[in-house]
Amino acid sequence: MIIVIRQATEADLPSVLALYSQPGLDNGRVVDVPTARELFAQFARYPNYRLFVACDEAQHGCVVGTYSLLIMHNLAHHATPSAVAEDVAVAPERHGQGIGRQLMAHAVAQAREAGCYKLALSSNQKREKAHAFYLSLGFKLHGLSFVIET
Repeated sequence: MIIVIRQATEADLPSVLALYSQPGLDNGRVVDVPTARELFAQFARYPNYRLFVACDEAQHGCVVGTYSLLIMHNLAHHATPSAVAEDVAVAPERHGQGIGRQLMAHAVAQAREAGCYKLALSSNQKREKAHAFYLSLGFKLHGLSFVIET
């Protein structure tokens, strides 16, 4: 297995949506491909928002994982940027093969390269296996996350 992590292209969107549709993530409720294309085009207008995919070169570049990364510039923290990883997903049949570990190592490297003082991510409270995974990578519980439905 040779995993290559690269910035996603529009052609990757159907595979990314399939990853998001799995139980525990979006449970089959994902946007359609035309809507995904419109949103993907908007990503390019964000200064530092990128979608990445993990591709298995042994399977002709098949997309087996994904995550998005936002690098934010800050006025606080001595104007040091921070990073947020979102929408981390690995194909269910590929869990336990180190793909998520490679995705998160890639995210950390991207954040470090951008000079970020932290890389944050959030995870639904129900996803206990994901929490154990992130802790195993060296992530630490930090503060609280609050949301409001809008």
